[in-house]
Amino acid sequence: MSPAEEHRFCLQMLPKVSRTFAACIRLLPQPVQHQVLVAYLLCRVADTAEDTAELPVATKEALLTSFRDRLSDDLPADDWRATFATPRIPDEELAREADAVLHEFRRLSPEAQDAIRPWVQEMCTGMASFAAKHARARPDHLEALESVEELDRYCYYVAGTVGHLLTDLFCLHSGRFTPDHRGRLKALSTSFGLGLQLTNIIKDVADDRRRGWSFVPRQLCRLANIDPENLCDSRHMAESHRVMEQLIRKARRHLHDALRYCCALPRSQYGIRLFCLTPLFFAVRTLAVAERDQRLLDPDHKVKITRGDVYRTLSMAHVVAPSNHLVRAYYRQLVGKRR
Repeated sequence: MSPAEEHRFCLQMLPKVSRTFAACIRLLPQPVQHQVLVAYLLCRVADTAEDTAELPVATKEALLTSFRDRLSDDLPADDWRATFATPRIPDEELAREADAVLHEFRRLSPEAQDAIRPWVQEMCTGMASFAAKHARARPDHLEALESVEELDRYCYYVAGTVGHLLTDLFCLHSGRFTPDHRGRLKALSTSFGLGLQLTNIIKDVADDRRRGWSFVPRQLCRLANIDPENLCDSRHMAESHRVMEQLIRKARRHLHDALRYCCALPRSQYGIRLFCLTPLFFAVRTLAVAERDQRLLDPDHKVKITRGDVYRTLSMAHVVAPSNHLVRAYYRQLVGKRR
């Protein structure tokens, strides 16, 4: 591909792999919008290697290691093109053309590359460390995380790193980010990512169980006198809901930190604040639905907020974004809806 074709490819692939993120990213000002787009696609390439169940562990580890290295050199990603030569879904099409995304990354300013590179590299290293555990999961065999510490470590690799990446790009974008802003945002960056990730884990717990995987740690299950294998069993609902209540409280603590993160963004940076507040408000609504949904652990049921709630949340986010007082008030209103 020519540089122009690679640029168009990146723009066209974003809505194919995530319509939600493609809509949210438009809220950002340029050039940070394009920088975040490229960073997101890099993360999505890495995520495809982790999520493709058919790939042997050694192949996943090799792909993630080589992709990490390609972020620091100019060598081609031939192994990705060979592995995903016949893509079945848009994510695999993106992975096949990993070189196009890498070339677009290398066309960013050196400062933007330096803001993105270490965090995507850390994500690749972390994903590779979990590859063997993921590979053991199958419908007839549940593979679960062992401890809350392991859950935190996994969430850090796949989402906490993204929080830091975004913070570094935001601070690069504008001189309005004072040293005080930077310090507060960096302190909350991990929690910002973990709150959104834990919410996704909670709403998708039954789907993950169908694939033979559980992000719900055995440690939490033991405290409720239940095995992860029985978490979705209707005969153990009381114990299962005690476990999920622990995860929901944990997610809510991180979402509260995510609120503090958003309020620490300069109020002059309306687009950046709106970009961060929108997924936060979606997550708070989703967590409230999950908490009161009696079918949370039903494999035949999907936990999600209504289309009407999506539109109302988007509208309110646009209204409250400039004011920390209004942001906090709307957050409290959403949290209060959980009962």
